[in-house]
Amino acid sequence: MPLDLSDTLVVGITATALFDLGEADRLFQEHRVHDPDGAIEAYRAYMLEHERDTLEPGTGYALVEALLGLNRFQKEGEAPLVEVVVMSRNSPETGLRVLHTIRTLKLPITRSAFTAGESVVDYLAAFDVDLFLTTDAADAQRVIDSRICAGAVLKPPPKTAAPIPEGQVRIAFDGDAVLFDERSELLYKEQGLGAFHAAEEAAQDVPLGEGPYATLLHKLSRLQDRLPLRIEYSPVRIAIVTARNAPADLRVIKTLREWGVYVDEAFFLGGVEKSRVLEAFRPHIFFDDQEVHLERAALRVPSGKVPYPSGSPLHHIH
Repeated sequence: MPLDLSDTLVVGITATALFDLGEADRLFQEHRVHDPDGAIEAYRAYMLEHERDTLEPGTGYALVEALLGLNRFQKEGEAPLVEVVVMSRNSPETGLRVLHTIRTLKLPITRSAFTAGESVVDYLAAFDVDLFLTTDAADAQRVIDSRICAGAVLKPPPKTAAPIPEGQVRIAFDGDAVLFDERSELLYKEQGLGAFHAAEEAAQDVPLGEGPYATLLHKLSRLQDRLPLRIEYSPVRIAIVTARNAPADLRVIKTLREWGVYVDEAFFLGGVEKSRVLEAFRPHIFFDDQEVHLERAALRVPSGKVPYPSGSPLHHIH
């Protein structure tokens, strides 16, 4: 009987998001410029030569390690709480270095997909992926446009990061255009802060629409329910870090209550720099849609950009 993953959080992550493959990628890109026909062969030769060399962690490594650690709470006979699938454009042969590294680091990852240059996005539904982490902007865009699951382009890892309490998973989300739909963000961009605050105050009892990460938040909520600890003491700790402030804060809190999800911390910053709050929260990952916030945040905490849908007016409004 096929494994039922309906209550399992499934993360699909590319090899370049899980590990640092920057050196191999630089070699491939250099050959594409000077010797396009030989680029793939040069990359293959490099990966085979270094097949037993353990890769360094990438931006998504700490998150994956922490999430997989939650399976210590799995009850006998039940589906795992978390599954991770490595999804790579490497061929199976050049992907051996990735698999050797997984075994060397004793990561309990048993599923993988190697597609030899083809996009891995076509296989996300087949693996029941809830969150797709990549370094390829085009693949992340396809995910957001298709609404298969949540998707993000991971930024390079921060040079230094504060230690996270052992045994916890800490995830931070922006609000509008990430957890919530983009209508409020559009109103703010088109009509200004006064119109935005007036509309949010008037609609404080009307739940916000679901954004590209709402389904993921619901899945995290189900994950929290499966853990043996009271929600207030859950090892999965979730924060919202948003530029909203009063009076637009009430609608966020009431929306989360309507959705039936529990968020541990919420920061309504009203223009205060996000990166300092994030550094204090110490997330394994922070998801935001705006480059202006991510530029600084990514210097302090692992961060991922959530693309706007291709048809969104937000592409053309600054």
